[in-house]
Amino acid sequence: MTAAIRVAAADEIEEGTAVKVDAEAAGTADDIAVFHSDNGNFYALNDTCTHEEASLSEGWIEDNEVECPIHSARFCLRTGEALCLPALVNAKAHRVEVRDGEVYLYPGEAPA
Repeated sequence: MTAAIRVAAADEIEEGTAVKVDAEAAGTADDIAVFHSDNGNFYALNDTCTHEEASLSEGWIEDNEVECPIHSARFCLRTGEALCLPALVNAKAHRVEVRDGEVYLYPGEAPA
């Protein structure tokens, strides 16, 4: 089991926004974006769009999806599945947990 990283207090990440966890802090090759979806849930994906170098944490979040800010590829926040062109490769999803009002990321661990 991967060690959890405290990201922030849940109320510090506004719905419809994301925060980026640096790859060095996460121990991963890519930064990880932690999203607070418009339905109130938290999700995490590798931050770099699989189509081209763009930060998904800067994308638009709606209906449990994130849209890349460059070419409008969309990804499922729950699974990382690429939902439309131009992305053909899924984004890596990571487990996120909210405990006692705090958001924790488990880098490299698949969501439940």
